[in-house]
Amino acid sequence: MSSVIEAKKQIVEEIADKFKGSATSVVVDYRGLNVAEVTELRKQLREAGVEFKVYKNTLTRRAAEAAELAGLNESLTGPNAIAFSAEDVIAPAKILNEFAKNNEALEIKAGVIEGNVATVEEIKALAELPSREGLLSMLLSVLQAPIRNFALATKAVADQKEEEQGA
Repeated sequence: MSSVIEAKKQIVEEIADKFKGSATSVVVDYRGLNVAEVTELRKQLREAGVEFKVYKNTLTRRAAEAAELAGLNESLTGPNAIAFSAEDVIAPAKILNEFAKNNEALEIKAGVIEGNVATVEEIKALAELPSREGLLSMLLSVLQAPIRNFALATKAVADQKEEEQGA
């Protein structure tokens, strides 16, 4: 086999591995963004630990089929870029959705959330969720509420008993 075909097979394998190993992958159409905007987007994604790559659609389609994500193929038309996040499920969707709100040229086309093909609506719904830290703080406040209420009730009973003894 020629070295070109071998190189393409390696790229397909690399993309398939990224699809399989990512918590979330988001496919976007970046047509119309200038270099400065793409650079800013890449910077925001990199800070969140998200990899942003541009691959040929034919190679991406083959990788999607190899990763058993054939439903993604209908979205792979035109110039596409893919954001891969191995750890944070929400980060790529949130960053890309915010960027798309400010730059109409960026269009979210589809995605993969934990091994399942997701629609644009599902990606946008994921983007609206609070961050991991926000969710943890919400959980912590819910867990603290009963203890706080118990402490306040105990203090109120103690204060009432002091008033009764003082009177």
